[in-house]
Amino acid sequence: MILARYDRPMQSSRRLDPADLDRPVRQVLPELARGTAALARLGIATPRQALWYLPFRYDDFSDLRTLSALIPDEKQSARVRVDAVRIEPGFGRRPQRVIAQLSDDSGGSAEAIWFGRRYVERRLQAGDEVIVSGKVTQRGWRSQFTSPEFSPVGHESVHTARVVPVYRLSGGVTQKRLRELLARILEASLPAVEDPLTDAERGGLPDLVEALRAAHFPEDAGDIAPALDRLAFDELLALQLTLSQARRARDELAAPRIDVAADARAEIVAALPFELTRDQVSAVEAITADLASERPMRRLLQGDVGSGKTAVAAIALACAVRAGWQAVLMAPTEILARQHHAGLAPLLDGLAVRAEFLSGSLTPARKREIHDAIGAGMAEVVIGTHAVISEAVAFPRLGLAIVDEQHRFGVGQRAALQAKGSGHEPHLLALTATPIPRTLALTVYGDLSISTIRELPPGRLPIRTEIRDRGALPKIEAFLAAEAAEGRQSFVVVPLVADSDALQAASAEAEVERLAAALPQLRIGLVHGQQRADERDTTMAAFAAGEMDVLVATTVIEVGIDVPNASVILIEDAERFGLAQLHQLRGRVGRGVHRSFCILLSDATDPLARERLAVVRESQDGFHIAEQDLRLRGAGNLLGTRQSGLPPLRVASLFEPRHLALAERARTMADAVVEADPTLAHRPGLARLQADFAPIEEEGDAA
Repeated sequence: MILARYDRPMQSSRRLDPADLDRPVRQVLPELARGTAALARLGIATPRQALWYLPFRYDDFSDLRTLSALIPDEKQSARVRVDAVRIEPGFGRRPQRVIAQLSDDSGGSAEAIWFGRRYVERRLQAGDEVIVSGKVTQRGWRSQFTSPEFSPVGHESVHTARVVPVYRLSGGVTQKRLRELLARILEASLPAVEDPLTDAERGGLPDLVEALRAAHFPEDAGDIAPALDRLAFDELLALQLTLSQARRARDELAAPRIDVAADARAEIVAALPFELTRDQVSAVEAITADLASERPMRRLLQGDVGSGKTAVAAIALACAVRAGWQAVLMAPTEILARQHHAGLAPLLDGLAVRAEFLSGSLTPARKREIHDAIGAGMAEVVIGTHAVISEAVAFPRLGLAIVDEQHRFGVGQRAALQAKGSGHEPHLLALTATPIPRTLALTVYGDLSISTIRELPPGRLPIRTEIRDRGALPKIEAFLAAEAAEGRQSFVVVPLVADSDALQAASAEAEVERLAAALPQLRIGLVHGQQRADERDTTMAAFAAGEMDVLVATTVIEVGIDVPNASVILIEDAERFGLAQLHQLRGRVGRGVHRSFCILLSDATDPLARERLAVVRESQDGFHIAEQDLRLRGAGNLLGTRQSGLPPLRVASLFEPRHLALAERARTMADAVVEADPTLAHRPGLARLQADFAPIEEEGDAA
């Protein structure tokens, strides 16, 4: 059995019962008590959580080669003799190195090198015969394994000479330790796993036990895709069951009738300082029709960057207030919430509607004032962050809730907002600036009606998009300096926060230093996802206020910063981003009166990578780009592609055509199951599945 392959034998042959899967690992597998702290740092407390802590990629070390047949820059394994081991002490910032000289019967030789790993010198001695697995590089005439895993010949291991899982880590937990712990837990737990699907429902997919076994420790690389397909189907089914139940529950709820007469609605529209596009008019008609019904509106308004979703939201908010109800708009970040307030408050003020701003950063006294105004019905529209769903906030007559970029909120947060209605269910309008292909929208947002704004307001200037390689950087830097001299600002977007040995790509920290040296006359700022939220918001607000010339950033600027004065965005290593993400980033410029530019910097030579970038260069239609992204992305990473606008799936990738087909199949099955058994009382295995794949709540602004 493959799960018996680990470096230290198990202390017992314990086998768990189904009930044990949800009890603490320390209790049901006391022999692993010393490892529970490491598991806890990864969010693993029970055997079931361990089962679903899946690898994010695999290293194939199953190809056992002789040293004379090693291929540079490939991951491979070899059976070797250790001829000598030496330790080179560290000095300065250089860590200690352990170097082993290796040979085998083919007459070949190589060396293995480990940095700062003292345990290696205790476990490896001259004369040992071991299997080494790792990436091979060529150093002069000699092949070199860098930080390889190794195990004694004849001692099977989960680390060498096989397909090896690679997991996400944190808190000092090592891959080696985690693999050993998970192997032990799986061997004890898998006999207790019950498949929630019948043979007919599986329809050719592997059973759950085999899928989990192969997903963690596949015997062969060919076992991985079928295993992940099965687990992806389970995840998609859990999602579709939830959506199907939501659709059914919605039919049983009562919402306030927000019926605004046609002449009053025309007065609201006429008060806007611009004329609506045809798509905006269609969206307004659909939304006002929903509001006039006693069935709760559940509508997604999707529109490209700059398409005018905010104007449609303003009309919906004003309609709610005119009918005697309160309304709220919740945004995922303070800077985005403030931008909404700055844009909506003047429009609403012209309609004699009072709009208040609420966030966790306000003083306690100011928050109490706003809470009192909301409770008294004086604050007719509230625009804010997660603070609007705090316990201290009570709406006496909440009729409409608008959620911007709804994918950035957890299910619980959206439910808390909807629960603010007093004795009725408020209407819900969700906004997203990420165009979603129709096939994905029907699958992922199956409980929502969808309105789409494709038409951009007149007068919006197109953004000139070009692809350049790093050889053009001096000219690009001169261009940034020229724009700054004219009083305009630029974004520089990079894929990494800090330099990485594993990923050769531009990092934000290094780019700030490089640009500061190349352009000392410019004011340069830095934002990235590892900063505190308040620090990040302060920097972005300073950039928006014109206090910086260049903002170096990761994708944290993808949503939520509106700087009309920004005219250039440089996206480095552009091939590393999704097309929809590139389009979203490009939308950070072109918001003012200046002609704007997007420069996609890439040295990629892969034809597919070049084709993907060409799609962005040649089109400014976000919906076309999203469809092409779906067409070109293909299988990509087998696990969990996260794309802005979509929920955080852990196994399924809706850019994988096979998984998209599975999603449609899951929806059909979910509707049939919920129709027959709305609460899943007779299908406890499926209810358990929903719990296993409960959406991950994301952190937000404190109330």
